[in-house]
Amino acid sequence: MAPICLALAKEKISFKLCVTAQHREMLDQVLSFFGLIPDYDLDIMQPNQSLNMLSSRILLKMDNIFENEHFDMVLVHGDTTTSSLVALSAFHRNIKVSHVEAGLRTYNKQSPFPEELNRQLTGRLADFHFAPTIKAKENLLKEFVKDSNIIVTGNTVIDALFIALQSIKQGYTNSSIERLKNKIDFSKKLILVTGHRRESFGQGFENLCDAIKTIAEKNNVEIVYPVHLNPNVQNTVNARLSGDKNIHLIAPLDYPSFVWLMSKSNLIISDSGGIQEEAPSFKIPVLVTRNTTERDEGIIAGCSFLVGTDSKNIIEKAEEILDDSYMLDVKNPYGDGDAAEKIVKFLCNINDY
Repeated sequence: MAPICLALAKEKISFKLCVTAQHREMLDQVLSFFGLIPDYDLDIMQPNQSLNMLSSRILLKMDNIFENEHFDMVLVHGDTTTSSLVALSAFHRNIKVSHVEAGLRTYNKQSPFPEELNRQLTGRLADFHFAPTIKAKENLLKEFVKDSNIIVTGNTVIDALFIALQSIKQGYTNSSIERLKNKIDFSKKLILVTGHRRESFGQGFENLCDAIKTIAEKNNVEIVYPVHLNPNVQNTVNARLSGDKNIHLIAPLDYPSFVWLMSKSNLIISDSGGIQEEAPSFKIPVLVTRNTTERDEGIIAGCSFLVGTDSKNIIEKAEEILDDSYMLDVKNPYGDGDAAEKIVKFLCNINDY
């Protein structure tokens, strides 16, 4: 959402920024990098809280805000529980909702869980839909959303990526980037790994770790894995991958450091939707460690490969891509970096609808 906030400010459109602070340190560094200060901080993080507890707290705290503020529009993003519950809270208060990154679907409510139904619920509640691709728009049209209420914008994650890259090109660095420069042998091919999806907790992450270990042992590579803060991820990853000299288990990175590391990678193994969208801008292939993806455009374009959490599939596809003859040369199907500009332009003319 940062590029939209910056675009709104550029057009001198008054807005309030609200955050939930589920991951305090990760949030604060992003806000700092983009120069944003939240007007409301729900501060809802509690250890091991259930989705129902999280949802109830979001509804209650947002209702307090809507009781005391007047908004013409509420913008929410993507498929998080926050987005769907804020949209529901706004609907209950008869406030119009715009959904950024609208229309992505797997139509499998368990994959990704709970994100697929979060996104569908937000889509039902939204008045206006900013779809990142034509395919996403087509999904919404099939669900009887009015064509005039959908605009294909590309994805704002690409806008944010270009902002970060421009800053890095202009000499931006920080302590995390400098540590990575000293830690990693960049003469070897670099594999970046991330993972956080709930549906992979347990056996899925065990299989992923086994695959990573095998790839590290059989190939002359460096593997960097910023390990997600969730204990269900940390406990498995640290138990299975600690101690391997060419596997670097590190703390989650701040946003610009992660962008910098992506730019240095030869392959990414991830279950992240955002990374599926960002990596094509670097011409970097992604092995998607999920059984389904709502981002089919990357699969069709040959940017991403759906491998699930089967160790054999991950190893075989990784080694195919690590082969010196492999080349990826495709246009990013998720946008050109002007999504926020299109969204704000649409909002400025909203009275036409």
